Amino acid sequence: MIDRFDAQLQIQRAALGALTYRQELLASNIANADTPNFKARDIDFKGALEAAVAGRTGGRVASVALAATSPRHIGGALSAGGAFAGAVKYRTEFQPNVDGNTVNMDIERSAFAENALRVEAAMSFITGDIKSLQLAMSP
Repeated sequence: MIDRFDAQLQIQRAALGALTYRQELLASNIANADTPNFKARDIDFKGALEAAVAGRTGGRVASVALAATSPRHIGGALSAGGAFAGAVKYRTEFQPNVDGNTVNMDIERSAFAENALRVEAAMSFITGDIKSLQLAMSP
């Protein structure tokens, strides 16, 4: 019975995971708007969702190892976005800053607001699916 629930919610869970990881990236871009040489990043949502759905084995996301590029890095648990890290891309510069920062606050704010709406929509789809499953199980 649990495998049917898992199959029903698989794509919605993957989409919600990709959307929340994108929200983290956009928040990071906004937070680093004044950091010299910071390069704005975003996620390829379609690619991330395809990879997340294809990478599922038995209802669980395939494990992804953390890569340390410096011996001073602190080891830790895999973040929620670890499965989507391969889909992260740098944004193209529309108007480069003198300090090398590529964050455009207008683009970041609009993308953040749009993504927040998508997260809310994904949550309402998941809620609707759960309600449908509850209705199907009730006597």
